[in-house]
Amino acid sequence: MEEHIIELPAHKLVKLLIRKEISAEEIIISHFKRIEEVEEKIKAFISLNKEEALNEAKMWDKKIAEGREIPPLCGIPVAIKDNICIRNGKTTCASRILENFFPPYSATVVEKLKEAGCIIIGKTNMDEFAMGSSTENSSFYITRNPWNIETIPGGSSGGSAAAVASGETTFALGSDTGGSIRQPAALCGIVGMKPTYGRVSRYGLVAFASSLDQIGPLTKDVTDCAILLKVISGKDGRDSTSVDIPVPNYLEHLIPDLNGIKIGLPKEYFVEGTEKEVRESVLQAAKVMEDLGARVEETSLPHTEYAVATYYLIATAEASSNLARYDGVKYGYRTREKTNMIDMYKKTRREGFGDEVKRRIMLGTYVLSKGYYENYYGKALRVRTLIKQDFEKAFEKYDVLLTPTSPTVAFRAGEKIDDPLKMYLSDIFTISANLAGIPGISIPCGFGKNGLPVGLQILGRPFDEGTILRVAYAYEQSTEWRKRKPRI
Repeated sequence: MEEHIIELPAHKLVKLLIRKEISAEEIIISHFKRIEEVEEKIKAFISLNKEEALNEAKMWDKKIAEGREIPPLCGIPVAIKDNICIRNGKTTCASRILENFFPPYSATVVEKLKEAGCIIIGKTNMDEFAMGSSTENSSFYITRNPWNIETIPGGSSGGSAAAVASGETTFALGSDTGGSIRQPAALCGIVGMKPTYGRVSRYGLVAFASSLDQIGPLTKDVTDCAILLKVISGKDGRDSTSVDIPVPNYLEHLIPDLNGIKIGLPKEYFVEGTEKEVRESVLQAAKVMEDLGARVEETSLPHTEYAVATYYLIATAEASSNLARYDGVKYGYRTREKTNMIDMYKKTRREGFGDEVKRRIMLGTYVLSKGYYENYYGKALRVRTLIKQDFEKAFEKYDVLLTPTSPTVAFRAGEKIDDPLKMYLSDIFTISANLAGIPGISIPCGFGKNGLPVGLQILGRPFDEGTILRVAYAYEQSTEWRKRKPRI
């Protein structure tokens, strides 16, 4: 039964719990047994929480046995990306500078998960301060892809994606600044969603780029994605960017047909550099959706070619500002060398930050400096508006847009680490959604070279996650991709 438990999505586990066919303790024990089996190869976690998780599971089992009312996700294990704060639990952002940081508060999403009955089993590995596309920029170790441990799992939420794909957790939370949920979901063959900017509170998320960051779910299937999104969404008075818009019951949107749905295929997302197998898998998915009742047409998002440059100007500028607080004074790492205050700042940051973080801080500081601000950052903000207007125009005609999530399947560890530009282009199909603030999901749609998963991205109107989930669910239910699991 244990192997069966780690393969089941949350909505099926909850039904078994309610019928008392399994216990919460069995669920947690099964997942920690799986962690013991594969974690040495995968390295998805930075820290684990076994003792407390087992105690919580026993508590839920007792309440179930007493016939007491239980929350919707009681006993379900969840992993949390290590840039999301948990009160008195270590939150490192996979960095040396926060290696021993214990926040005095929990993120709003963590509080919501606990209210729903979820059991947090650990914090997952990531690119340092969420800056990367492969989880090779972690200050601790590289996370591996369960489909082939010689390849990367994507990033920056690679630890969360790998943990779900390998059966070490039922679902996980990640953060998405330029594709950091959707891209690893695609490369690991699972479901990953970036909600609309403002749909989910960012309170307790360690900031990378504040106008782009969003927390979202990584799950085994679309149904779990809908459930988890419902739990973590909503207005939060502690986050001024969260929006006071009613949160639908997303499960009501999960219907198996696409009658009346209009789908656009942006031609700019099917360009040279996209692997043949990726392009063919996405186009075949479009045909399946036509068979389900959708109308599919080619469309255009003409400013897409400027998205990468725009993103890296805005994101690095905001990162430079956000990471200025790590100076060795209030919290975090401080250099051991005895020196004056200014040298202490410099040496702390030089020793505490990794190469990629330093690179982005330097670039961001440059584009914000006197004489360059308007030419670079100011111009990037104007192009961002044009990209957003492209989507607004497209959504006047189409309900969703269909694209590849990543131009390639997972690449070998070390293949792009010495070529930052090539690494940045891994996010070419995902960053526009963050610039425009719109929601997007990645779901499995096939397998490419070397038998590695291909991800299908579905983009929708702001706060219309329901339609995205409907399209994703209808496609998922008419195919078998979600049933294939990595052998590790």
